[in-house]
Amino acid sequence: MMKKLSFIWAFLIFLYIDVLGQAYRSGPTDKDFVGYLFVYFKGNTKADEAVCYAISTDGYTFRALNKNRPIIDSKKISSSGGVRDPHILRGEDGKSFYMVLTDMTSSKGWDSNRAMILLKSDDLIHWQHSIINIQDRFKGHKDLKRVWAPQTIFDSAVGKYMVYWSMKHGEGEDIIYYAYANTDFTDLEEEPKVLFSPKNGKSCIDGDIVNKNGLFYLFYKTEGNGNGIKLAITKSLTSGNWTEQPGYKQQTHDAVEGSSVFKLNQSDKYILMYDVYGKGKYQFCESTDLDSFKIIDHQINMDFHPRHGTIIPISRSELKRLTDQWDAPKGISLSFRKNPVLDGFYADPDILYSNQTKKYYLYPTSDGFNDWGGYYFKTFSSTDLKNWKDEGVILDLKKDVPWGQRNAWAPTITEKKVKGGYKYYYYFTAAQKIGVAVADSPSGPFKDSGKPLIDSKTAGVSGGQAIDPAVFTDPKSGKSYLYWGNSYLAVAELQSDMTSIKKGSVKIITPDRTFREGAYVIYRNGKYYFFWSEDDTRSQNYRVRYGISNSPLGPISIVRENLVLQKDPTKGIYGTGHNSILQIPEKDEWYIIYHRFSYPNGIKMGEAAGFHREVCIDPLYFDEEGRVLRVVPSH
Repeated sequence: MMKKLSFIWAFLIFLYIDVLGQAYRSGPTDKDFVGYLFVYFKGNTKADEAVCYAISTDGYTFRALNKNRPIIDSKKISSSGGVRDPHILRGEDGKSFYMVLTDMTSSKGWDSNRAMILLKSDDLIHWQHSIINIQDRFKGHKDLKRVWAPQTIFDSAVGKYMVYWSMKHGEGEDIIYYAYANTDFTDLEEEPKVLFSPKNGKSCIDGDIVNKNGLFYLFYKTEGNGNGIKLAITKSLTSGNWTEQPGYKQQTHDAVEGSSVFKLNQSDKYILMYDVYGKGKYQFCESTDLDSFKIIDHQINMDFHPRHGTIIPISRSELKRLTDQWDAPKGISLSFRKNPVLDGFYADPDILYSNQTKKYYLYPTSDGFNDWGGYYFKTFSSTDLKNWKDEGVILDLKKDVPWGQRNAWAPTITEKKVKGGYKYYYYFTAAQKIGVAVADSPSGPFKDSGKPLIDSKTAGVSGGQAIDPAVFTDPKSGKSYLYWGNSYLAVAELQSDMTSIKKGSVKIITPDRTFREGAYVIYRNGKYYFFWSEDDTRSQNYRVRYGISNSPLGPISIVRENLVLQKDPTKGIYGTGHNSILQIPEKDEWYIIYHRFSYPNGIKMGEAAGFHREVCIDPLYFDEEGRVLRVVPSH
């Protein structure tokens, strides 16, 4: 019976991890990080025991936000009136943030606190909080003296966030304990257990764990026993099997505490920082192996005096959000690049202006999956084409599309007025077939029609794939058309229900041999403009061409110098293609939306660059004769 229960339990854990592994990706990835957020407190007076923020763009020069004043009122989130030792972590979903704090004011004594604080945020500005008093929450802690310096790490072995901290009971030593947080990050779901205790039986506090190449590096302070930073390493967080490294890691003979390690963006360098509390200063050291460190204090510049804090990387949009909230500090240069417009890996963007909501919407391929293996679609909304809100997943092939549960590629959408309201028809690629889903809102939820709209190659076509749909409604006739194809371009008239093809209307209109995929059609001044991508999305030479027709059904005339968009090696921009076009309502103002290799490292990724792409927007201009002018891709 026991073996059977163990098997069931193991299966449930596997199932939980598998489901978690399918979590939707949101927020920035490593390529998007352009700065850093330093979270710290300032000192031992009650006014200074509060969470403060500072920012940096290079990891060396930091400037305080909010004039070095707290960004959270300690009295509102703590039981003691003060907080210390803030630790911040970006969540596995990429867009959530977790912060844990010591609930304590030093004026009441170093053995006065029994609680920690758990906080969660989606924007780094607004935080929900919960107070966890260990003595009240769990039995067996009557002689508990102090709860210090909590931190958080995601334990992929169980798919949960682990909170770890040091505690001292009675006359015993400070020991580092752990417990897993609940899903909402509002409570600890289990009794605290010992995470680490040095073999010499002495105290250890201020644990900071870094995951590098599958190993967990625990930096900790030897409280009352040298007051320095030591290191222990393990392959499994909860195994109890730690290999303690010899010597101390701090590069000073002064007593130190509150160590924290962060990685420099787009670099193999790590920085270990710690509080030289007796001298009222911080020291920074650099390493590539997390073993040997060298002092880099001469490179560090701060306009504040932090105590025990942590640093995380942040994206352009997050940096802008923070400086919009608390103003950009003096002494730090902020340069916000125009592109990419979305954090993370996305490709094949289709764009829509919604008359219902008066907003713009982007509908990309969810990229960054090996061999184009994405399985869900998202949308993003904006009022200004600059700041984009993640509206979440609108269609999940594995849950919503039983006929095609893989390879979610290249969607397109149109808005139609139906019986006084609006309907949204979303055409997408799944398993190399084309489907359609319908919603009452541009942000969904979308309901699949139940079967593919295009499920085989078109008659007369020997190669290529039935992918990359594009929908277009002719303003002259009111008829809607669907275009698709890879190595060929097909078109068909849509029935009035927008979910079926008019019988006998399929036609091949491939413009020339430069056509590869990603067709898009617009109407301007009596002419129909056809855009398409040439070459392969894995190629740095992926680019956009165009042709003109007098009909949405072709034939397409190839104009001289019809190259619209291509790479710019001088800027490090490659693989520019698969576009859509936006006209600003009631204006002759146009934009091209496209993807490129992720900047700046995509060009170094080989074939993987073809599924690590990012979305960009640039103006599109026409000359007096209606010819499309060459687009200059921008950062």
